[in-house]
Amino acid sequence: MEVEERKSMSELDKIYQIFSDFMTRITKFEELLDVGCRLLVGFQQALVFLRKPSIAKSSNLVESIIKANATRRVSSYVEAGCVNTHNRVQNMNKLHTCQVGLLKHLKEAKDTVNELEALVEDITVELSAENLAHLQLEDTTHLPGTTSDEELILSSEPRKVEITDYATMMAVIYSMVKQDYFMQEKIVSALNLNSSFEELESYSLMWSLRPYIDDEVMHQAWRLIH
Repeated sequence: MEVEERKSMSELDKIYQIFSDFMTRITKFEELLDVGCRLLVGFQQALVFLRKPSIAKSSNLVESIIKANATRRVSSYVEAGCVNTHNRVQNMNKLHTCQVGLLKHLKEAKDTVNELEALVEDITVELSAENLAHLQLEDTTHLPGTTSDEELILSSEPRKVEITDYATMMAVIYSMVKQDYFMQEKIVSALNLNSSFEELESYSLMWSLRPYIDDEVMHQAWRLIH
């Protein structure tokens, strides 16, 4: 019985390690999420600047100010849409940098999601092996020198529930994160120079809110780390 208990604890250690690795990658995904959010906001800010409406020359007040300061510098500024050329170039570069950054973010996020999927598969295999070992142990309970059914249940049931908790938690979180990634992918794919301000605001809001992620489930998962 003591040998079987040590064996079960060894299996539990394996499963706990898989779960810990899983949560480490969840942390990585959330860090990537924050970087992606900043890039999305940067894209929005650059596009807003580039689309900033030119000065309203139809206004009598504005027209009188321009006429009163009809220097070459003011005239060039007005002709350029009242946007500093240097600032325009900076924001064009920022727009490009954010687009490239978001594409890189998607690749890294997808790699992390794939790693999470692999870990879910790993714990499923370990759990199946544990179930098999448990069934084999039950088959020998009536042989001389073995424990009774009641003693077996009392000794193994707490570990069984804990192992199941790890596996179930990983499966639920993986499903949420996968949906979160797909949402990010759709947002990045939808970005273009014609995206409206309202669309950009909605994209940023949805990215930050993470509607597919249940915070309570995440808190429960972190409580399993000890």
